[in-house]
Amino acid sequence: MSIVTVRSMPFWCVGNPLSDPFGGPVLPKIDSLEVAKLIAEGKQQGLIDATAFHDDDLVPWDPNHLEDDLDPASPVYAKLHAIKAVLNEAGVVFNSAVCSLHGNPLFHNGGLCNPDPEIRKLARQKVFRLLRMGQFFGAKYYIYWVARDGFEVPVVTQWDKVYDWLAEGLNGAREYMLANGMTNYLGGTVEPKPNEPRGHMFLPTAGHAVGFIYGKLHEPDFWGVNPELLQHEGMALQNSVLTVAYLVSLKKLLFLHFGSQIKAQFDDDFPPLVGPEGLKETVMMFYTLKKLGWKGPVEFDCHALRAEVNRDDPLASRRQFIRDCSEALDIALKLADRIQEPAPGLSQTAADLASIRQLCGL
Repeated sequence: MSIVTVRSMPFWCVGNPLSDPFGGPVLPKIDSLEVAKLIAEGKQQGLIDATAFHDDDLVPWDPNHLEDDLDPASPVYAKLHAIKAVLNEAGVVFNSAVCSLHGNPLFHNGGLCNPDPEIRKLARQKVFRLLRMGQFFGAKYYIYWVARDGFEVPVVTQWDKVYDWLAEGLNGAREYMLANGMTNYLGGTVEPKPNEPRGHMFLPTAGHAVGFIYGKLHEPDFWGVNPELLQHEGMALQNSVLTVAYLVSLKKLLFLHFGSQIKAQFDDDFPPLVGPEGLKETVMMFYTLKKLGWKGPVEFDCHALRAEVNRDDPLASRRQFIRDCSEALDIALKLADRIQEPAPGLSQTAADLASIRQLCGL
């Protein structure tokens, strides 16, 4: 039986128009209902099981109408119900829900850690709306991605307050779940990142996230980490094998985000096994998870290569992206199964060469 219990393909991956800081979208944007239909197709073809979303992936946010998701007369309410109908018919479940605290200019200086108390309050209200949406869809996890909670200039950062502000936001999210009977949530997770879009983030690595959970959150057993591997940890030159082994040992690996990365670069977000680096590290990561007995969801968190999509057929490009990700995960898991325990007394060099021979079928 595979260690991967659920394959989740998020809205933000499928709907990504592939823009970058140097230019506009490579593909045309498509409506969230069209994204839902592509995800439903992927489920019907046996490629994926689940999905995930940022609130802004599905519907627009108006800070003047913070409860539009509850208003039957609102377009937001209608769109959420239409998306649910499409995915329910295909049997797609929801793995996670993420609040977008990075897209709107209001959050240019942070969301839950913004120095302006009114913006922090607004960010918390947006999180509550996201939690309601996650409850509506039956999402299993709430993700806090560090987004714009970070800094460029240390001297202007209120170091005596930022981690208390963050704890207030996440503790408040958990309290809101409990107060509103949101039993669908099996846990909350922190997704760390060393930088981008800010110069530095307040929780840059998995180790920082675990320390914050135990040191600052009221219900640490509820919270875990969803590392983005190879990407976010690879940006900080961390090794994915160490990251997952560490998190499993602490029972904090609730699920993982999966893609590929050139180490020490910006967030490449390559599809799995694509790009110039990472094949062996990816395979060893799944081998380690299997050896440790971990089982859980794997959620893709990547996008198609900008240079390789078909601009004349953007829907076909997105369909192919879903298939490519699923097949890459199959390949990684099969290669991990080939690796056998090194013989007792075998040197590290010999064991390493043996694993390479097994990967290559030699």
